Amino acid sequence: MKTKFYFPMILSLLVMVMSLFTACSDSDNPLSDTTKPVIDLNSPTEGQVLAIGSEHGVHFEMELSDDVMLKSYKIEIHNNFDHHSHDTRVTGTTVDFTFNRSYDVSEQRTAHIHHHDIVIPANATPGDYHLMVYCTDAAGNEAHVARNIVLGTTGGDDGHH
Repeated sequence: MKTKFYFPMILSLLVMVMSLFTACSDSDNPLSDTTKPVIDLNSPTEGQVLAIGSEHGVHFEMELSDDVMLKSYKIEIHNNFDHHSHDTRVTGTTVDFTFNRSYDVSEQRTAHIHHHDIVIPANATPGDYHLMVYCTDAAGNEAHVARNIVLGTTGGDDGHH
């Protein structure tokens, strides 16, 4: 008689334990995420001339997305004067422009980014530069987008402030 009482109790306990293991599947674990985030950089565009000395800053706009969760993004700008070895130089009274800043977008699956944080000083050296955008998700997967841009003393104002 006692055997009949224990069997249903053990069976129900086993069902509860199995349901807990199923509820904690790998798809809920951010560390099982192997998909890189997606970067859709709208502005600046490839080859765009950015105005040196503009007080409004560079119009920067993009969409970020991830299948699980975003963590951060970073914008980096450096010269491309010799078209790929990353030297630093000072030319007369101008200075090679660099920009390197990270931003937190934790706890979001998508993010619309729009700002004017990149201000190019009036003494920046005109010429070819690289703009790199890196995005990391919560699991540490990283994607990047690269653009060739030009810093110039004329033009470059897209009218969006």
